[in-house]
Amino acid sequence: MLTEGPTEHESAIVDEHFEYLQKLVTQGVVFTAGRTQNAGERTFGIVIFAAESEAEAAELMRNDPAVSSGMMRAELFPYRTALWSKIDPTGGEDGN
Repeated sequence: MLTEGPTEHESAIVDEHFEYLQKLVTQGVVFTAGRTQNAGERTFGIVIFAAESEAEAAELMRNDPAVSSGMMRAELFPYRTALWSKIDPTGGEDGN
């Protein structure tokens, strides 16, 4: 993650990264994406998405422009949801 202000090139890659994730949200692949609010070397982002296989998940991750450009690192953690709240934490509609 960036810890100082981005260059123009880095800003363009972050824009592509956000557009990529927005597209996956629209397709119903990404459930949530965001980053920590601290701005230090320990800041990180999380994307929770659905994939048919670990290979497909790895491909989605590698195809992220920020990852493929080397600007951001990504690590895959297979995950299974145990509980899901019907309350939208943003205060909006719950989607149901």
